[in-house]
Amino acid sequence: MHEAHLHSLFRHHRAPGCPAAAIPYTPRLADQLVFPMKPPPFSYYDPRTVADAIGLLARLDNAKVLAGGQSLMPMLNMRYVLPDHVQPMAGGFRERVGNLRRRDDGQRELEFSDLIRNRLPLMQEAILQVGHRQTRNRGTIGGSLCHLDPAAELVTVGAGYDATVVVTGPNGQRQIAFADFPVAYMTPAIEPNEILTAIRFTPWAPGHGYAFVEFARRHGDFAITSAAALLEADGAGRITRASVTIGGAAVLPVRARETETALVGQVPTPDLVRQACESCRAIEAIEDIHAPASYRQHLAAVLSRRAVDKAITRLGKPVPARLH
Repeated sequence: MHEAHLHSLFRHHRAPGCPAAAIPYTPRLADQLVFPMKPPPFSYYDPRTVADAIGLLARLDNAKVLAGGQSLMPMLNMRYVLPDHVQPMAGGFRERVGNLRRRDDGQRELEFSDLIRNRLPLMQEAILQVGHRQTRNRGTIGGSLCHLDPAAELVTVGAGYDATVVVTGPNGQRQIAFADFPVAYMTPAIEPNEILTAIRFTPWAPGHGYAFVEFARRHGDFAITSAAALLEADGAGRITRASVTIGGAAVLPVRARETETALVGQVPTPDLVRQACESCRAIEAIEDIHAPASYRQHLAAVLSRRAVDKAITRLGKPVPARLH
């Protein structure tokens, strides 16, 4: 098992007129000349298998698992989290699309995947709203789901698709329905000695409608509120299945069950959709420096209507060659 101390990498000494990068690291001298950096000191481990990673979690106290690092690294820099040990998600994990699996969960790979575009178009549309190219190059869907920020686009997508999360620990694997995955604000139902090893998504029928819309202060920011819609309809145009999810408005992603019930069995009209989505105003919304609860409730009603309207226009149509 390879082990390195990341805080050692942040130590360097400087000679007059000579850049620090040009001087090889020598532990003895560096111990005398330490320049503090933002992250707290921690030990970094590089397990090669899931079994190794689980073994480390079992014996290490105050350890954090690193995925893409797009949330953990800023939190380390700001010292919101102070782990003694950090280790990556060894051996990778899989997201399942029907009977198909992908080994790579990088957001950038999912963004350009033909498999994801054809089978899970809502996910690909949502990923386009995730940060910027630089963050998507490193970010992962598994890391996003485990971080469980209610404003994160992929958390809303997981709730909308009724995904299943698979975690592995010393006692083997267990499956968690996404509805049971969030137990509190930014707290997933993963034990300290478990690690995420798979995410399973079941695609909807070909020709289903889908849409993801959000409101953020700037493109790339976390959504103040978002809405994801999935619809299926019969030959007469009646809605036979509906999923409407609100993200960012509450401490957890919220499935708009009243809206879904009002839509199923009906031929959608603008008045029907508007009335069905009004129930989203009853969400128990959060309030912070970005928006009051009443504003998020208003956005929930408006964005859910926009998402459902957009999904209706896509019913019975093939997924376009590009969602960009």
